[in-house]
Amino acid sequence: MKKLLKYITEYRKECILGPLFKLLEACFDLTVPLVMSWLIDRGISQNDVPYIWKMGGLLLILAAIGLTCSITAQYFAAKAAVGFATKLRHAVFKHIESLSFTEMDEAGTSMMITRMTSDINQVQSGTNLALRLFLRSPFIVFGAAVMAFTIDVKAALVFAVVIPLLALVVFGIMLITMPMYQKVQGHLDRLLGVTRQNLSGVRVIRAFNKEQAERESFGRENDLLTRMQLFVGRISALMNPVTYIMINGALVALIWTGAVRIDMGTLKQGQIVALINYMSQILVELVKMANTIIMSTKCVACGNRIQALLEVESSLEDGSQSFEENGQEVTPARVEFDHVSLTYKGAGGESLEDITFTAEPGKTIGIIGGTGSGKSSLVHMIPRFYDATEGSVRINGQDVKSYRMDDLRQHIGIVMQKAVLFHGTIRENIRWGAPEATDEQINEALELAQAAEVVAGKPEGLDYEIEQGGRNLSGGQRQRFTIARALVRKPSVLILDDSASALDFATDAKLRKALAGLKSTSTIFIVSQRTSSIQQADKILVLDDGKLVGMGTHEELLENCSVYKEIYDSQFKKPEETTPSQGKER
Repeated sequence: MKKLLKYITEYRKECILGPLFKLLEACFDLTVPLVMSWLIDRGISQNDVPYIWKMGGLLLILAAIGLTCSITAQYFAAKAAVGFATKLRHAVFKHIESLSFTEMDEAGTSMMITRMTSDINQVQSGTNLALRLFLRSPFIVFGAAVMAFTIDVKAALVFAVVIPLLALVVFGIMLITMPMYQKVQGHLDRLLGVTRQNLSGVRVIRAFNKEQAERESFGRENDLLTRMQLFVGRISALMNPVTYIMINGALVALIWTGAVRIDMGTLKQGQIVALINYMSQILVELVKMANTIIMSTKCVACGNRIQALLEVESSLEDGSQSFEENGQEVTPARVEFDHVSLTYKGAGGESLEDITFTAEPGKTIGIIGGTGSGKSSLVHMIPRFYDATEGSVRINGQDVKSYRMDDLRQHIGIVMQKAVLFHGTIRENIRWGAPEATDEQINEALELAQAAEVVAGKPEGLDYEIEQGGRNLSGGQRQRFTIARALVRKPSVLILDDSASALDFATDAKLRKALAGLKSTSTIFIVSQRTSSIQQADKILVLDDGKLVGMGTHEELLENCSVYKEIYDSQFKKPEETTPSQGKER
């Protein structure tokens, strides 16, 4: 949690002024019981009306000044807390964006969302409360005790007994509940993970009629979280009744002691009223302190979780090389895999093993293989989503690890398996690939991606509003727009990771024909399950269980690679030959 405090340094002034105005308000609050005792002992008991008006006016002034200080303190505390949370949220988001896919896979999406939302909100609330009350409440408690001793030492001994006992209860409960709140937040991560999985897979769940099973799974996680929250909540809830019992017991002792001393003539009625007011102030402030400590406990627990995420370092080290050569951008690029192997973190074995091939500039490389054979893993190493655990991936003769990642990825266009579009117009989505692209360049990319007809069918054209995730588009339309987004960049390396699976054969053929015209600008990698999508490629790589089992042209592989021939035959089955017996019957 301490490392997060650097994000609040910009609000030093607010962090000082907020508590300072709260302490000023506390000083005026501590003065009120004294004024009341003077009002009773000198004004009411002696029937001094002018004095009563004078003290009444002073009470009103103290109330007005105290209110002004309170509002000012709240303003500064809120400004510091909200600013702190804003900067922290930016820092967490920026850090998450810097992590490689390895760290993201390990951390999990639900955990990162919880850190960005629930945990930071808890830190904001805890910071706001701490700035307002963390100094004020102890100041009032000890200030009231000191003021009580100035009124009467023997009567104030009650304060000396009850305050340490109250502190023991408050801090004891805090120490017990702090680790429990951390566990509660951890179970909240798990519940969010289950919820996210259900929402993202709702179609599959309904297709296989698994609603009841998922409801039961969610119910188990929810019940576990509820039981943990109730348990820690019950412990925290003990604070208020225990402190009330102790304070009210102290009030009884104070009234009894005060009555005896008033009867002896050593105390006045106004003084005992002041002592009771101070004890009441202690009660109120201890309740506030208890709530502040509970919220601060949550704040520290959440802050530690956020700090743990910020301490996760990316396994990818940025290089220093530029993608340009002699001031001229090298396009298209030459891509080489030299005995490359890849093992995912925590995996039992290698996902890719000893892959070696060269993609010459301007050539089209087709990649095919069964499910789980490592096709996507292979192309993900080109833009350094993952780094090779053995061997090297080179572009234009340089290891990709030596390039600056921003510069490297600026020259690579990749279309992922899942077509992801963002809320905004078609124009805004395509400009993700090239922020400065003109409408003419956008239309050219749409034409190449076979998406121009989709735009032409929309009355708004490029200003057509796409919903989040492209919900108002079909699967094929989403894929074509994501391809156009990659093409508008005019990349040196274009990677299509099974990005035409939702296209019909006619549109797929038109797309391949259009891509064939990009040989002068891009080296193209096409990952596909269809042999028809890659059979015109200059070189085809056949993967099986992470190994390169075949490499060559379509015709060469049909003759020499049994895996490729099996895939091809399964998609283009030859008509059964007519048997002699069948011919006789005809």
